[in-house]
Amino acid sequence: MIRFSTLLTRATGAIMLGSLLLLAGCSLGGTKHPDVTTSSMKGQFDATIEAYKEGQFMVDGAVLSSIDVSSHFAYLKDQGKLPKTVLLESSDDSKIRKQHLQYMARMQLDYGFRVFYDDKGTLKEINPVETKARDLQDHHEKPPVEDSAPPPQDHTGSVGY
Repeated sequence: MIRFSTLLTRATGAIMLGSLLLLAGCSLGGTKHPDVTTSSMKGQFDATIEAYKEGQFMVDGAVLSSIDVSSHFAYLKDQGKLPKTVLLESSDDSKIRKQHLQYMARMQLDYGFRVFYDDKGTLKEINPVETKARDLQDHHEKPPVEDSAPPPQDHTGSVGY
């Protein structure tokens, strides 16, 4: 059996007790951190995208479908400029919807970057497993709705005066 000196045993015990108290103080709220807000972290992201109407996104002022945004990231990947972090914000025209989160979760899986979004002023990260990543879709304009039927056409060639 190995015998340690009394001084060494007491010093080791004091160091362990001090470390334990220090860790306990940090985890019990001894140093409170304010909630991370989007406005305070805005400049910390490599790319910022805004959610737009009907599952579309606004990238650098251009309205793009989810497939177009994915193509944009594919281009950046080819150029070696793929962002590591992306911030998804609501735009003036639309708030962030579940569809936006699902599209971004798919892109997160495809390209390997991390996506954060603004949830009522609090910054949250998209988890692709919980969000259930969605297949990307192209946006198609809805056909115009006609108010009345077109007038019947006369194919007989008569003028009808």
